[in-house]
Amino acid sequence: MIRHLKILEYALSSLVRRKFKNLSIIVVYTLTISVLASILFLTHSLKLEASNILLEAPDVIVQKISAGRHDLIPAEYITKIRDIPGVGTAKPRYWGYYYDALTHSNYTLLGSDSNLTGLSLLKGSMPSDSGQCAIGKGVSDVRLTGIGREMILVDSKNTGVVFTIVGVFSSESSLLTNDLVILEKEDLIKFFGLKAGSATDIAVKVHNENEVQTVAGKIKQLLPDTRPITKSEIIRTYDTVFNWRSGMMLTIFSSALIAFCILAWDKATGISAEEKQEIGILKAIGWDTGDILVLKFWEGIVVSLTSFLLGIIAAFIHVFFLGATILAPVIKGWSVLFPDFRFVPYIDLYQIFVMGFLTIAPYIASTVIPSWKASVTDPENVMRG
Repeated sequence: MIRHLKILEYALSSLVRRKFKNLSIIVVYTLTISVLASILFLTHSLKLEASNILLEAPDVIVQKISAGRHDLIPAEYITKIRDIPGVGTAKPRYWGYYYDALTHSNYTLLGSDSNLTGLSLLKGSMPSDSGQCAIGKGVSDVRLTGIGREMILVDSKNTGVVFTIVGVFSSESSLLTNDLVILEKEDLIKFFGLKAGSATDIAVKVHNENEVQTVAGKIKQLLPDTRPITKSEIIRTYDTVFNWRSGMMLTIFSSALIAFCILAWDKATGISAEEKQEIGILKAIGWDTGDILVLKFWEGIVVSLTSFLLGIIAAFIHVFFLGATILAPVIKGWSVLFPDFRFVPYIDLYQIFVMGFLTIAPYIASTVIPSWKASVTDPENVMRG
């Protein structure tokens, strides 16, 4: 142990002597790790955020399909779905998207009785009368408005409609409520000009979760012009989308990986004359080949582990404290009105281990191998170059 501590002490002093070279390596190494870790942290956090959204989601969402696109669904379908064995409840949902030209933001408008779950008021109340609305915190912030004030939205007839804000709410997931505006059901139907006796879709709850796929199949068989979407399918879709976007980001930043590989390869192909001379001197004063390899091993460990930890810390701060300001606009998607992301810090140790193995091990190898070549050479020849 004392021997290794003494070698480590000498390794640190050797690194300090070549501080500018090692500092440049640490900077490049740290940036590479921080980019990779930020993408992985952000993707995993978005998946957790999506999981929070779907905790109270319906077991099956039934949409009517016309010409391959989502269409309004007739209300009489609800009775047919309720008669299917295993179905607990089947309720219509009224909602739609609205583009606000004033703030250049996309809102989600939802009817007040459309299975509101997972929502909690920050202040005020839910709309209980015509002309009232409750808004998400993101809408409140971007509109610079709050309870008691009026909000004007342009309906399907291009007419401005005035709503009085009676509540501001949030939920466990900011993705769910940040751009949400809740209206009275009749107000929403009139606002979008929905056909009488129709809904946007139908939310179905199943008694036994093991029968969800069976119920979805029966709905499709009974109502062939519909598309039943199960909760598990929605979860898989979220995972696929975020994995695809994170993969796209990794591809974009592949140049950082290539730069790191070039750096490691350049270090593996040879060492500087100064380092060779140092190895020759150490051999001349009694160090053996094993001591030289241990010395270079500790140098590689110090540089790679320091860079790895700095990169992980930088990525952690970037994602969980700064809201992933650099990467989030690409991975979060199309919406203009983004929530103020403050994810619950969570690290996948398996991802950290794999990333560490793929970055630390090659660098240590590229440090030790060329040093071994120099250490087995006659000291006199090494010092002469």
